[in-house]
Parts: sequence; C-alpha cells; structure tokens
Amino acid sequence: MAGHPVRAYLVVAVLGFAVLAGLTVAVGWALQHYALPENGFGHRDEHVNVWLADHRTALRTDISFWLSGIGDVYAIPALVAVTTLVAVIMRKWRAAAFIVTAIALEAATYRVATLAIDRQRPHVGRLDDLPVNDSFYSGHTAASVAVYCGIALLVTSRLRSAALRAAVWLVAIVIPLLVALARMYRGMHHPTDVTAGLLVGIGCIVVALTAARVAGAAANKGTQA
Repeated sequence: MAGHPVRAYLVVAVLGFAVLAGLTVAVGWALQHYALPENGFGHRDEHVNVWLADHRTALRTDISFWLSGIGDVYAIPALVAVTTLVAVIMRKWRAAAFIVTAIALEAATYRVATLAIDRQRPHVGRLDDLPVNDSFYSGHTAASVAVYCGIALLVTSRLRSAALRAAVWLVAIVIPLLVALARMYRGMHHPTDVTAGLLVGIGCIVVALTAARVAGAAANKGTQA
C-alpha cells in the first residue's frame, strides 16, 4: 500500500480490532466457563471485593470517587480532545489519529465484550449506579491505559531528558492502577475484570501504534517512489 497511508492505517486498525475483540471475548468466555468455576478461583476473585467493601471509610470512598472519575466519560474524552487538538495544530496527523484510534478501539472492544460475556458484577454494595450490569471487563481501566499511557507515549517521544520520561511514564502507569483499585473498591469489577482491562488497554495502544507506523512507512515509500 505504498503511497496510501490512510488506507494502510485503516486496514491495520480494522484487522487489529478484529483480533483484539476476538481475543477479549475468548478470554472472557474461558474465564467465565472454565477458570472461575475451578478450585475456588471464582470465590477468591470475589473475596477481594468483599474485603475492600468491609474496609470502606468515608475518606476512602471519596478518594475512590475521584480516582474512578479520571477514567470515566468526562475526563477521558476531554483528554483525547485536547491531545488531538494539540496534535492537529502541530500538524502531527498520525499522532492525532493514534490517540483517537486507541480510545475508539477500547470503546468498540468494550461493546463487543459486554454483548458476548454476561458476567455479573461483584456481590457487594455498589457505589455507582450504571445502566450496564456486565462486569467483564473494566472499561474505566482499559480506557485509562489507552489514553494516559497513549499520551505518555506521545509526550516522551519528544523529551530528551531520561528523568522526565521516567516521571511521565510513572504517572501514566500509576493512574490506571489506581483507577483499577477504585473500581474494585466501589464494587463494580472483580480483580480479573480490571486485569483484563489493563491488557485490553495495552492491546489498544499496540494496534493504534502499529497502524500509525504502517501508515508512516506507506507514506515514505510513496514519496520515494
């Protein structure tokens, strides 16, 4: 697809989504039908939520609300919009496409997973009232990885200081982990759900980054030709 970077980008993104969504559904199905019923694994998975619920305090609940919020529908779109706008102003078209694709892949994969995998949320008091009652996987966690780590990838690619790059990545990694903990604390997801969310978020970045690089290679080959 030399000379056709947009076509190359779309082909890789679509194929990547198909693979990512397929793997997510396969893992969710295997988890629900094989792993969880075996040897008390499902009970231990649920016990983490029970323990967290038993140790709730007013302060911890308030903190969990804000931590959960940074991976929610207000913070994530705002960050994507700002990052995309900055990339467009700087004429970094592939960077803009990368961050939009990363979150779009996560949203699409989440829809497929929740339609295919019917796992109930933890049997503890839930602190959020959501219209979707499917627990697999944690969309907040996956979106946090896709966006915060995706932005970190863009930012650190322009930083020369190793210390600054390490600081940016430390923040980008810690945020999704805190979001995952908050989602479990609030009784919305099991540990396996947030773990799957972390992996899906990484997968979204890999697919979006691959698409951007393939598009760049296609553009360069077209120029050389």
